[in-house]
Amino acid sequence: MISTNKLIKKRILIIGSNGMLGQRLTEYYQKKKNIELMCCSVEESSFIAEVNYLQLNISNKSEVKNVFQNFYPDVVINTAAFTNVDLCEAEREAAWNVNVTGVDNLAFYTKSIEAHLIHISTDYVFDGTNGPYTEKDKPNPISYYGRTKLASENAVKYRKCDASIIRTNVLYGPAKFGRNDFVKWVVESLRNNKPIKIVTDQINNPTYIDDLVDAINKIIEFKKLGLYNIGGKEFLTRYDFTLRIADYFSLDKNLISSILTASLNQPAPRPLKSGLVTLKAETELGYKPQPVETTFQLMKKELGL
Repeated sequence: MISTNKLIKKRILIIGSNGMLGQRLTEYYQKKKNIELMCCSVEESSFIAEVNYLQLNISNKSEVKNVFQNFYPDVVINTAAFTNVDLCEAEREAAWNVNVTGVDNLAFYTKSIEAHLIHISTDYVFDGTNGPYTEKDKPNPISYYGRTKLASENAVKYRKCDASIIRTNVLYGPAKFGRNDFVKWVVESLRNNKPIKIVTDQINNPTYIDDLVDAINKIIEFKKLGLYNIGGKEFLTRYDFTLRIADYFSLDKNLISSILTASLNQPAPRPLKSGLVTLKAETELGYKPQPVETTFQLMKKELGL
């Protein structure tokens, strides 16, 4: 007798599927035979070929309702966000509409159909005075972006849907479309003999995107709810991270100069001493971030860097 469990596909809805994380999640679940996948982003068409795709503005409640009622997902993974930290200061209404109103809409309809929402947040919910941070540390955002992301977490909690909130930081990896991640930007700049200025006073544990995808899949597999930090193996200044990139790809480190964040005069303040402690994810999910040089090797192989 054939088990009926093998005949039932899990229905996964990826919101923000054209973003860096969304692309990798789409490619990952495309290959899974027991998954029925629906992808949504604000663009007219999907960056990834041969997927079920709908254009969606999550701040429009009726659009969200239509997607949920037509697809009826078991799991909703929200990677969509207004992530330009400086632009958030100037375009506050637009940032709030996506990062808070949009997330509230997703949480509302997730609750209505008893699905599982996985929402991506950030270390920018902290002020960066005393990192790295655990899931138990008290948030204190210092930028408008950080405030909207904390508000998005609170919107999810308010709706009382089955939810997992993931905080992460400095995502990088082999996404093929859209703007360059930090690693690709450094490699291309130095290969073109372009001098770059990198801050020495911002500390994070940069997160390899496929490690994050793996963590998300484990959360779905183990049906884990609550808050999880997902980050990289090592805590590095942005400057030290850049030197590691240059070393691995045999690039000219003389083109890299060190500066302080304050000298950039950016509209939005940045959390400086930040990063995320991942012990909870390691213990409960079996999360194992890969060494930095291993991730560079994987990017080199996939992107031909």
